[in-house]
Amino acid sequence: MAPIRICMIGLSARAKTSWAAEGHLPYLHSERGRAKYSIIALCNFSVEAAQAAVKHFDLPETTKTYGDPHDVANDPEIDLVVVNTRVDVHHVAAPSLRAGKDVWIEWPLAPNVKQAAELADMGKSSGSRMVIGLQGRYAPIVQKLQEMIVVGVVGQVVSSDVRALRSVFPPNGIPASLEYFTDIRVGGNLITVVFGHVIDFIHATLGEFKNFSSRAQIQRPKVRLLSEKGCYIVDSDVPDVVFVNGELEPSSSVAHGATLSVNFRMEPAPFPGEPAFVWTIYGETGDIRVISPDGPFLHTDSYGSPITIEVFDHATGGVVRHEWGWPDWQLQFPPRARNTAELYEQFAMGTNGTCPDFDYAVKRHAEIDKVLEPFLKWYN
Repeated sequence: MAPIRICMIGLSARAKTSWAAEGHLPYLHSERGRAKYSIIALCNFSVEAAQAAVKHFDLPETTKTYGDPHDVANDPEIDLVVVNTRVDVHHVAAPSLRAGKDVWIEWPLAPNVKQAAELADMGKSSGSRMVIGLQGRYAPIVQKLQEMIVVGVVGQVVSSDVRALRSVFPPNGIPASLEYFTDIRVGGNLITVVFGHVIDFIHATLGEFKNFSSRAQIQRPKVRLLSEKGCYIVDSDVPDVVFVNGELEPSSSVAHGATLSVNFRMEPAPFPGEPAFVWTIYGETGDIRVISPDGPFLHTDSYGSPITIEVFDHATGGVVRHEWGWPDWQLQFPPRARNTAELYEQFAMGTNGTCPDFDYAVKRHAEIDKVLEPFLKWYN
């Protein structure tokens, strides 16, 4: 089978975030990735910027360079368009969706659920195959948990609680280039991005909410921005604390009336000695506890310290550790690129893959909108 021909939009030598380079390129540059994919084009805000990226990332000189997304849509040699830009620029995918090209967009899909639904409708109308970059479900530790739940290691799930206490930014501030993280209107922030990824792999394990209530808060409205010229303070209107409590949809693995409680705090660091992420799943016959000392980012890079899964057996009183591990082929990549590598593998499988699509992304957007709704009514 010929490699899938990719145009990457947003791979830039001057990008404000490094996700395209750090999350996507390791796999695409690998022998395994090159057997299934070929980067044949880049599109940035100008042809010159795309040319600079070709040189910076050591791509072949034959790589096409575009500065207009309509030119990407009109190129018959491009099979898949991969969008790694700020969320409020994801509309650059629209011409390719209308043209019927396959499109991968990083999470969040759009600044809001309305625009997300518009992108999904475009792709469905033209027959595009669409992928949303929610890769946490493919983390081996998450898949291990899914397996344990399905086989009933602790019987049916009766409740679960999650405590996540870690920011993606250092305590002294955030890069000035990411000031948009403090503006909720942009759509890319710690709630939509980080909470969105975390709640997604939780749902992939336990199922969706049947109903829920939420409360959000801004603990620290003053945010320090760091630049080469110094630092300055801006006001943030993005919550840094979210509590969600609800009832899960029942299933063969989840009991009727089972609840999920999530305490999500973007703290600079957890209290000394405490892990930054604890996820407990309570079952009929025992409990499962996941401890991640470095944070809740199982979808990317909370792997600096060992993440453990333990099972407490109610009958024996014993606690047993359940081992998990990365597939050998993923070990060649840095941790934050491994789950995205699996998403590429799934896409290459065609209809046999399990990639989350834009309709799924719209559902997750709607959930986050509902989570934030009480806060926005109060704040505005």
